[in-house]
Amino acid sequence: MIAACPPLDTNSAYCNLLQCTDFADSCIVAERGGEMVGWVSGYRPPAASDKFFVWQVAVSSAARGQRLAGRMIEALLARPQQAGVTHLTTTITQDNHASWGLFEGLARRWGASIDKSARFERNRHFAGAHATEWQTCIGPLPTPAHS
Repeated sequence: MIAACPPLDTNSAYCNLLQCTDFADSCIVAERGGEMVGWVSGYRPPAASDKFFVWQVAVSSAARGQRLAGRMIEALLARPQQAGVTHLTTTITQDNHASWGLFEGLARRWGASIDKSARFERNRHFAGAHATEWQTCIGPLPTPAHS
């Protein structure tokens, strides 16, 4: 799914299997007609348990334009395991317009502020080989976040 949704970074199959098992409470898959059409993975950072970090969002071309990504994120936040989450965070490269649209749209929908700051910089952290990842934080979230 990730490989079919550029510009996402592909992870090893092992990493994806760990996400689906060890982090099953913070991942979600959407299926249509027995085919996977969406995937969101995330976690609650141990040092900031009031935040939910979205690691990856992938929606197949067949399911785009239907708010699937936002609905999957809202479904994750509505799970009992996410009780106490007050902020949604992620990192996004400047040129990932689809992700900016998703997260800015969620902030608007929830009536929450959205803040942005450089988290991992192109030259400092990636030796020029990857674009700067911008830390994006939405919150405080409404209770429940999907209202």
